[in-house]
Amino acid sequence: MSETSITVSERAARRIVQIVANEPDNTMLRVSVLGGGCSGFQYKFDLVQTRDADDLVIERDGATVVLDPISCTYMEGSEIDFVDDLIGAAFQIVNPNATASCGCGTSFSL
Repeated sequence: MSETSITVSERAARRIVQIVANEPDNTMLRVSVLGGGCSGFQYKFDLVQTRDADDLVIERDGATVVLDPISCTYMEGSEIDFVDDLIGAAFQIVNPNATASCGCGTSFSL
């Protein structure tokens, strides 16, 4: 996949590097959008060692994130961030296309 406006924040990149430090070489974070969740769509995060030929690959500060083309469609213009606050620590997608999201922040609607 070519140019996109999906970005990875510095905090997210730093956390990905920490997570994969004890994993086998070439471990990447795969972010995908699936149907379901309380708002219609949900984000899924997986550690993977392979990527598909048509994946979007985003690299930042030693971290690698891969997304499939369909997920990219739903996430255009988004930022993948990592938030660590009083209610917990988690990856968070700041998606300008989402018209609503649930309280847990992992599902959204368009």
